[in-house]
Amino acid sequence: MADYPKRILIVEDNKVDVRLLKDILEGRGYETLQTGDALEAINLALANLPDLILMDIQLPDISGLEVTRRLRGDERSRGIPIVAVTAFAMGWHEREVLDSGCDAYISKPISILRFLRTVESFLPPESCCREGLRQQGVFTSHNSR
Repeated sequence: MADYPKRILIVEDNKVDVRLLKDILEGRGYETLQTGDALEAINLALANLPDLILMDIQLPDISGLEVTRRLRGDERSRGIPIVAVTAFAMGWHEREVLDSGCDAYISKPISILRFLRTVESFLPPESCCREGLRQQGVFTSHNSR
């Protein structure tokens, strides 16, 4: 089976947060797509079928919860893991997020280590683009088999 970079859709309207998430993920060998628009997020998800979606809950036009419900309602995107990334950190809010169809919940500001652990729980590092990581020195010949 050929290795390929796993694709992650970042749905976030804050440009600073987008840049941070993009840099962290691309530094680990993932490919990213980004949008801050809810309707564009749905279109990108259906057109590209990413391996994971990082969903901000507070989007300007339609909430990330509604975007999640719409993606869960479409058989093409139903199985894509969706991780909510939100500034709300209340217990009741986490339950609401998970009940809406998200698979996990990360509160902002993010802990980079916790963030990567969550991403890698859905996309193990060995499933990422091994050759690109090998070139960056992450994998060596003895642990890339």
